[in-house]
Amino acid sequence: MRFATIRTARGLRLHVKGTEGYVDLADASGDEALSSINGLAAGGSGALDRARDAASQAGQSVDNKDFAAATPNPTRVLCLGVNYADHAIEGGRAVPTWPESFVRGAGSCIGAYDDMVKPALTNRFDFEGELAIVIGQGGRYIKAQDAFEAILGYAVMNDGSAREWQRAATQWTPGKNFEGTMPIGPDVVTNDEVDVTDLAITTTLNGTVMQDARTSDMIVSVARAVEYFSSFTTLRPGDVIASGTPGGVGFARTPPVWLLPGDLIEVTVEGIGTISNRVVAEQDAPANWPWIPLTPDTKTF
Repeated sequence: MRFATIRTARGLRLHVKGTEGYVDLADASGDEALSSINGLAAGGSGALDRARDAASQAGQSVDNKDFAAATPNPTRVLCLGVNYADHAIEGGRAVPTWPESFVRGAGSCIGAYDDMVKPALTNRFDFEGELAIVIGQGGRYIKAQDAFEAILGYAVMNDGSAREWQRAATQWTPGKNFEGTMPIGPDVVTNDEVDVTDLAITTTLNGTVMQDARTSDMIVSVARAVEYFSSFTTLRPGDVIASGTPGGVGFARTPPVWLLPGDLIEVTVEGIGTISNRVVAEQDAPANWPWIPLTPDTKTF
């Protein structure tokens, strides 16, 4: 099944892909708890059964502008960094033997076709096409062989990164949390629709391919990622795990390639979908803001 969070006159509403278009899941099932992806994730197998019934109905077509973030209010976005060997090497790093991880907040999430906001406080705004894992029932101490039972589905995301802020200190959080920098969607696609162990993932900038890899190239697989994060935290319904980006990002190129207003950045994951975002300049940042990191203009800064 495929689920999308749609902007409606009644606010954000979870929809399931029907025989035609999208069906409002809460209306079709009579269960208002299923009006959000988090509610669906928490509802377990019973909620998915009601969703299957709704998916047999004809729905309505949806304009691209009406797709909100597929996960508009995740408690956390738990992120793997440097999870492809070629990305480690292009950044001048050793291939990691332990997962690099950080956290994003919900405030950075935007829709699959929304404008992606270039922060005013960075001149090194970069792209990172990724597969996103959306947690269903979740849990603690989930073994890899049981991981797919804890997953609701998958989406496409772009981990937009302000590189000066990411590299100014040892922690990556600031560079990964500017508002409006993480499109995710368009749908959350369930396990029965796609095998995520070996899917093509590509990123294009203004029509030029920048990243081209397969999910089988991950250092930490989808199942192992669930096992890793559930080692130290209880995975909750609607949490998101970002599985990391392959090589080809902007900072590693010679010369570096940064996202600029007017650019069109697109990420596709085979069998899941494509997100397509126009880059726009942030409008409301004050002039002469005192916090702007200074970093050497080098490939590996």
